[in-house]
Amino acid sequence: MPKSPEQASRADVLARPPLPPIDALDAEHRQVLRALQELHTLLEALGRDGVTTATRDAARRTCDFFTAHARAHHAAEERHVFPALLERGDPMLVRHVLQLQQDHGWLEENWLEIEPQLRAVAEGYAWYDLDLLRSALPVFEALYRDHIALEESLVYPEARRLQPAALA
Repeated sequence: MPKSPEQASRADVLARPPLPPIDALDAEHRQVLRALQELHTLLEALGRDGVTTATRDAARRTCDFFTAHARAHHAAEERHVFPALLERGDPMLVRHVLQLQQDHGWLEENWLEIEPQLRAVAEGYAWYDLDLLRSALPVFEALYRDHIALEESLVYPEARRLQPAALA
């Protein structure tokens, strides 16, 4: 009996080998950049329309992304990528990896400032501080963009040079 398109598609996905951690992490950077753009769009809509169903949904998606997905991304880098690079002992590489680890802390601190405001919007409350969000977003975004640029230009290429077993 022939497979339905849905079954065939599911079988294809299951048959494909999983992406190596570094490739999956690299692809997630596009998601971070999209989430940052959605955050800009959300702030524009809040300034224009206040809390609406659309802004509530966007705030919820943004919170869910940065609270769960982005944190998991950072944890995966800390677990799968950074230790192997630090073990190499290359002074320049070690300096950059340590910077990226510090960035994770700063990103978390920035998110802890932004998240309660967005949660208020997601829950339909009007007590959020739009001025705080407008001043916090450029800092959060600049740190993320610089962080991603360093990973993609130096750290991830170095990680790809290592044996896959070293990144497992």
